[in-house]
Amino acid sequence: MQIRPKYWVISLMLLSALAIAGCSDSLSAPDSDGSPTATGATPSPVASADPNRPFNGLPILEGKATVVMTVKGSPITISVDGTKAPVTSGNFVDLVERGFYDGLTFHRVVREPQPFVVQGGDPLGNGTGGFIDPATGQERQIPLEITPQEESEPIYSQTFPVAQINKPPELQHTRGAVAMARSQFPDSASSQFYFTLADLSFLDGNYAVFGYVTEGMEGVDAIQQGDKIDSATVTQGLENLKR
Repeated sequence: MQIRPKYWVISLMLLSALAIAGCSDSLSAPDSDGSPTATGATPSPVASADPNRPFNGLPILEGKATVVMTVKGSPITISVDGTKAPVTSGNFVDLVERGFYDGLTFHRVVREPQPFVVQGGDPLGNGTGGFIDPATGQERQIPLEITPQEESEPIYSQTFPVAQINKPPELQHTRGAVAMARSQFPDSASSQFYFTLADLSFLDGNYAVFGYVTEGMEGVDAIQQGDKIDSATVTQGLENLKR
């Protein structure tokens, strides 16, 4: 099936800007093109993996969890999938449980030239911040983690094009997906996340989806740049979080 030239050009522009935020040295300059890229500092080394627990020292979600995020009084229910993205999901649920997201702003909202993403989770509010772990005094960064369709284990630290994987991921960028922003470095995501406002298949295999909005998508559609997260709470599955 051929892609219409106009749509292809728009998609290419958005993808080129897609280094989603999470550190201090973003993939693209903050708000330069509206894409879900993260700006941030040079990524710190990710803890080495072992056969039983990939990337020791990072929280893991062994199963599923439900998070309710309230924005402007509207609850947004997120189903977090630790079965397909255990490290990415564990990081998000851990930050929610810490109360890290409460009061943070959505610093990037892109609806033109076509619906794209709503991005938040930056403590600095400008696309360059991430979570500073009080235990280390350093920004906690997580590896890029994407599970190919019909596979039981995720691919770490590589995009699908780099890993030469031609099948789609298990968790795809359909409307209402929740994924991590990062810089151009695969292992640079920290706390910044985004909601997709449309089906964005050209992001599949490049960014880590870890859940989906199951209720309250109208609340996501109503978010404007600068709006704050009133609160975020783990309502189910906290027992599946392993720190």
